[in-house]
Amino acid sequence: MRRASSGDAAAFGELLTRHRSSALRVATVMLGTASGADDVVQDADVRAWRAHATIDPARGFRSWYLHVVANAGKNARRSRGRRAALELRAPHEGSVPDPADRAVTHIERVAVIAAVNRLDADDRLVIALRHFEQLTEHEMSEVLACPVGTVKSRLSRATARLRAQLVRLQKEELDDRSR
Repeated sequence: MRRASSGDAAAFGELLTRHRSSALRVATVMLGTASGADDVVQDADVRAWRAHATIDPARGFRSWYLHVVANAGKNARRSRGRRAALELRAPHEGSVPDPADRAVTHIERVAVIAAVNRLDADDRLVIALRHFEQLTEHEMSEVLACPVGTVKSRLSRATARLRAQLVRLQKEELDDRSR
């Protein structure tokens, strides 16, 4: 990380490669769709390289980089001017499946993603950072550039809204079945 912050392009590229799947997931959640996530990550990579001197080795590259990705995703979403449906992201080639992913059935995954997609972009980002990327509250505060207490309250509210969306989706499904 020190080499990357001092301008070593190879070291910087290695860090980007290491965190690419996380960046793609965050970009996908920010956009609401996998379409365009690669473009957001590429834009974030360029922005990150231009700002490589601001990397704080004590803070950690991942949270710094995901902050750049989240901002690039917000900008891309804002420029699109529309709300797209969140698609299921196929696992990356060569990636090791997460045991949590195997525990959730496809139907449950679809329901959760549908509920997440009904949230606004800020709620989706907080949910993605905590539950998809498994960042700590401290790491989230760095990505979101806000105090840990703010992260806790945002996460609590976003989780409550996600639960409400899941309940609504279940109710809608039951209503559809009874017709």
